Order: sequence, then structure tokens, then C-alpha cells
Amino acid sequence: MGVLKRFEQRLEGLVNGTFAKVFKSEVQPVEIAGALQRECDNNATIWNRDRTVVPNDFIVELSAPDFERLSPYSGQLGDELSGMVRDYAKQQRYTFMGGIKVHLEKADDLDTGLYRVRSRTLATSESQPQAGRRPAAAAPHPGGYPAQPASPPPMPAGPPPGAPAPGPAPVTRLPGAGPMPGAQTRRWIEINGTRHQISRPTLVLGRSTEADVRIDDPGVSRRHCEIRAGTPSTIQDLGSTNGIVVDGQHTTRATLRDGSRIVVGSTTIVYRQAEG
Repeated sequence: MGVLKRFEQRLEGLVNGTFAKVFKSEVQPVEIAGALQRECDNNATIWNRDRTVVPNDFIVELSAPDFERLSPYSGQLGDELSGMVRDYAKQQRYTFMGGIKVHLEKADDLDTGLYRVRSRTLATSESQPQAGRRPAAAAPHPGGYPAQPASPPPMPAGPPPGAPAPGPAPVTRLPGAGPMPGAQTRRWIEINGTRHQISRPTLVLGRSTEADVRIDDPGVSRRHCEIRAGTPSTIQDLGSTNGIVVDGQHTTRATLRDGSRIVVGSTTIVYRQAEG
């Protein structure tokens, strides 16, 4: 069972309790969980063949209304999200320099339904990796995870010489969110009644938890296809097993229009766009 699926099941057990109000918010915890996974992948630093270090301190910035809804549950939600990151790191053989923390913060420049994730690596003197392959001379950790090397190399002070300076953290648009400020065209897809906003140049659809939009369908490949936002927007098959059907035609690439119907496996996806 995938990490995100287990995370969803844990939260489902809390929906009738303290988390009932959380799910009425525009921001859905599982969407944040997926963003944290991508944050780990995008900021993974390979130190050697046995060790890939990822951030362990995450800040999720929310609009004022969403922050007000979620803040009473921030401790419990942060613990659940931290556990999800730990499970995902174990699966990917990632390691940490310290304990995992997920914080919620208010950002006045975000509209309801939008969020932004920032991360950093914080080393602690008693840091223990939460996942990863055991080095040759390391003793096993009592909790079941391998121990850190006795003297880990220092974290780099900044990006390598000549590397571009990191830009601001991207704003992520959630299903059902309104248009981005200044946006001319809003694009989204609808799957089984759920709306997934297209807020980046490319959107990968597939069965893998690493896909931007995960489709739980045995007929869908792990990385099945990719929607490329533009004028016009297009869809590209990514070498999937069963291919794609767009508006009734089997194809590997097609132009999308408002209302285009895409079939992958046994799942139908409707592409939508509107002037915003």
C-alpha cells in the first residue's frame, strides 16, 4: 500500500472526531502530504552511494482563512504529516539530519485555497536518520532504522559555485481554488467529480504517488501521461502500457480544448479551461 494511501486511511479514522472541521477547509491534508513528498524529492542531496539527505523542517504557508480553520489542529496534523514524511523517506531510502517537523504558518499574500511549502535541513547533535541504507560499519538503531555514521560530513553552506540562486517557493493551487492573481486563463481537470487545478507548466498523471495527480486504476501506468499548459494546451503519452484516448481517438499526443475527454485505463478525465 502506498504512503499517501496509508496517510489517507489514518486521517479517515479521525474525520468523525477532531478533524471533522479540517476537511471543510479549502486546503486538504492529503494535497499537502503530496507536496511534502515532492519537496523531499526536489531537494534531495546525494552525499554518497549509501546516503541521500532530504530536508527535515517544513513550513506550510496558508491563507488567513485556511490558517484559522487548521491552526487549532496544527499539532495533531503536523504529527500526522511528519509521520507520512518519515514513511515516504523510508520507502525512498532518504535520510535526515534531525527530527522531522511540519509547521503551519499564515501568509497574508495567499488567497483561500492556495498554499506554499518551504523546507530546510536542520542538523541536531543527536540526529538519527529515519530511513536509508545502513553504512558498512553502522550499528542498527533500536527503533529499526539504521543509524547515522559517527561523523557525518558537514552540510554545504549554500549552492555549488555557479548554481542559480533559489527562487521563492511556488504557490500551489488546490482543487476548487479561485484564479491566481493576474491570471488570464484558468485550467483544471476533473476526475470522478474531483477538480485538480493546473497551476504549473506540466502536470504528470499516473498511478505512482510521485505523480502530480495520482490515479488509482490498475490500467494506468506509474507515469502515464503529461498535460502541458499553454496556448493551446496539449497532452503527451509518457510511454504508458495502455496508451491514451482523447475525444474518442487513440493517440500519443493531442491538443486539448475545454471539455476534452481523456481516457486512461478505465478512468475518464475532463479537461477544462476558462478565462479568469
